[in-house]
Amino acid sequence: MVNKKSEVKKPRFRIIYYILFIFSVLTSGFAIYEISLLDSIENFLRYIAIAVMIIIDLILFFKVKRLNVAKKKKHIVLPFFMLFYIVICGIVGCLIYYIYGEVSNLNKVYVTYTSNLIVPSSSSVNNVKDIVDLRIGILEDENSIEGYKIPMDIVKENKLEDENELVNYSDYTSMIVDLYSNDIDACFVSGGYVSIFSSIAGYENIQTDTKIILTKSEKLKKAETSESEISSAGKSVTEPFTILLMGIDSTDEVLERNAVANGDTLILVTFNPKTLNATMLSIPRDSYVPIACWANKDENKITHAAAYGNDCMINTIENYFDVNIDYYAKINFKGLVKLVDAVSGIEVNVEQALCTDNSDRTGVVCIEPGLQTLNGEQALVYARNRKQLVNGDFGRNYHQQIIIMALMNKVKEIKDAGTFMNILNTVSNSVDTNFTTKQILSFYNIAKDIVKRSLSSEESEIINIERLYLQGTSQMIYDERTRLVLYNYVPNTYSRKDIIQAMKENLELTQHTVIKNFSFSINTPYEKEVIGYGPYKSSGVYSLLPDFTGDSKSAASATCIKLGIKCNFVGTGGYVVRQNYPASSRIDKIKNFTLTLSQNKTEEEKEESSTIIDEEEEEKEEEKEEDIDQEITEEENKDDIEPSSPSIEPNTPNNDNNSTNDTTNTNNKTE
Repeated sequence: MVNKKSEVKKPRFRIIYYILFIFSVLTSGFAIYEISLLDSIENFLRYIAIAVMIIIDLILFFKVKRLNVAKKKKHIVLPFFMLFYIVICGIVGCLIYYIYGEVSNLNKVYVTYTSNLIVPSSSSVNNVKDIVDLRIGILEDENSIEGYKIPMDIVKENKLEDENELVNYSDYTSMIVDLYSNDIDACFVSGGYVSIFSSIAGYENIQTDTKIILTKSEKLKKAETSESEISSAGKSVTEPFTILLMGIDSTDEVLERNAVANGDTLILVTFNPKTLNATMLSIPRDSYVPIACWANKDENKITHAAAYGNDCMINTIENYFDVNIDYYAKINFKGLVKLVDAVSGIEVNVEQALCTDNSDRTGVVCIEPGLQTLNGEQALVYARNRKQLVNGDFGRNYHQQIIIMALMNKVKEIKDAGTFMNILNTVSNSVDTNFTTKQILSFYNIAKDIVKRSLSSEESEIINIERLYLQGTSQMIYDERTRLVLYNYVPNTYSRKDIIQAMKENLELTQHTVIKNFSFSINTPYEKEVIGYGPYKSSGVYSLLPDFTGDSKSAASATCIKLGIKCNFVGTGGYVVRQNYPASSRIDKIKNFTLTLSQNKTEEEKEESSTIIDEEEEEKEEEKEEDIDQEITEEENKDDIEPSSPSIEPNTPNNDNNSTNDTTNTNNKTE
């Protein structure tokens, strides 16, 4: 009887140990796999941990294999050890699994592209069945997913090409203008067309001016749709690199749509992990630069490049600043709010009272002046507002840099795991980047180096951040696409040159220029130089076409001669009533300039001219002659401009450094 009981207990006894051993091996294997994913992080410690777990598994295997029922009291500690080992391995594996997953999610593998078929809100077309005998605008760029590929899928699925005419366009702007002027009846646009065009004068109400007839979205792999996604996949973050930070005007909780929005926030950063030196340049949204993805790379506001995706924006900035952008990172409004809240607010000295829509655009949030701790919604007000600032977009750019530096200071103070996990979750959802997981994990070593230096140094700012400033001049230039005279910020050639030099020095692409002479006064507080701010003795602006309407033929001829352009006249005598290029058009782009003359004035012109005294007419002619003479003087005295910008003419040099400042007030402009 006793023997039978012992025979029953023996297999049960062994089964329990075998089950615990199997779980031990599985959890340790899971932990070993997850630890192996942390490439380049504490390699020595990782190898030691993996080796220890393998040794423990082997010891457990031999222990379980040699179990003796008669000596089971001797092995009473073994199951408790295995349970403890299972728990530890499980915790380690799950923790790394969570962190690795969140980090991997920073680089969204898939992105959702959306195209809309829109018509004017007054159109009788209400659904796709009503689309008959219409002229439909579509981008001609066959590589554009939202402008061509998805729209062509819509066309084929609904057989729209059978009874309608497709009209090709090189850009969205011309298409929207023609839609408003009824030159086309419908058009295909990006899913974010409202945020892109609502900032343009005349199209503020585009959301209500148009209606969406059909929407189609496709979820595609980023690596298959964008060159910038894989361009720096093999680069090491231990070498100097550049990163473009882009703020997205999106209220989505998770950033998974194709979004560059209207390019209001563009910050180009260079970072040298060897010296822990960084440069930070906020690029004004109205900067007048060549757009890389447009035909002939025509100049326009840099913010308009955002409508054509990451590659267009990145290539535009790369070409203009002569640097290769290795990485990008996009963050939406919700992400900024949650990130600031995750670090329990940031300390900022607010200069003036500001009010802006909240992140949901459902209410207004205001902040008062003074040194204070801003929560997420308040920080968003400080980062977004430009209309209430005296220096408009430039003030907003400065505020955004302040927010970034304040966040960096708070992140350095993180000490508890809960805050770290909260930040990681926020960043994972609200940020999209082309950093690979391995590259992101490599930042651990940079952070470790920063901590070491902070412990051995009394300096509060271990990372030296140099603020760069793109100096420029405001000009109202006629835009051929919108057919409007719009405000533009024409960058100063010399400022751009200094910025490029500073970035290349930090990236170790050129030799650093050592400053050998330095003067200061003990009575004057020292202010750190802002590279690119100037002052510069000249500013590059474009020569623009004046308004000839109402001028006599002789006056118009004289003006053309002074401006160095050939004028063709249609008609004889009278006054100029029409010009084939609008006023404020760039003279360097004019071909076959024609002025139309009228022999007789209209009745309205006669009535107006009858009230004008001859002396006033003569005074007008004299003033015009003086203006032309002044332009000649400026032309003769102008400084040399870089060969890369032959069409830009500088203003008259001014030797008074205190009076030289190319930047004008950008507030209350056309756009």
